[in-house]
Amino acid sequence: MVTNQAYLFLIFTINGIIIGLLFDFFRISRKVFNTKDVVTYIEDVLFWILSGAIVLYSIFVFNNGELRLYMFLGIVLGAFIYLLFISSYIIKINVKIINFLKKIFGFVILPLKYIYKLLHKIFLKPVTFLFINIRKSSTNFATKMYKNLKMSKKAKNIVKN
Repeated sequence: MVTNQAYLFLIFTINGIIIGLLFDFFRISRKVFNTKDVVTYIEDVLFWILSGAIVLYSIFVFNNGELRLYMFLGIVLGAFIYLLFISSYIIKINVKIINFLKKIFGFVILPLKYIYKLLHKIFLKPVTFLFINIRKSSTNFATKMYKNLKMSKKAKNIVKN
C-alpha cells in the first residue's frame, strides 16, 4: 500500500516536471517571438487545457480516477523542483538554439523575399495596373452613359412640350 502510494507520488512528481516543461515551452516562445496580447491569452488557455489533460490522464490511468492529496502535492513538488533547478538552463539553451535557427532561416528567407518582390513587380503590378485602369474606365464610361441618357430624356421632354 505504501509502496503504491510512493510510486504514485513519484509519477505525479514527474507530471509536475512535465507541466513545468510545458510552461517553459510557452515562456520560450514569448521570449523569442513578439506575440500580441491575444496570442498570449490563447497560449495561456492552451497551457491550462494541456496541463489539465495531462493531470486527468495520469489520474485515470495510474490511480483509476481516485483523487488523493499526495498526488497534487507531487505535481506541485515536481513543478517547483523543475522551475527551481532546471528551468533556467532549459530556457537559455532553447532561446539560443531558436535565435540561431532564426538567423539561419533569415539568411535563407532574405533572398526569397527579394525574389518575391521582383516577381511582384514584374507580374503582379502590371496586372493590377490593368485592372485598376479597366475599372476606372468602365466606371467613367458608365457615368457618361448615365449622364447622356438623362440628357436625352430631358431633350425628349423639351421637344414634346
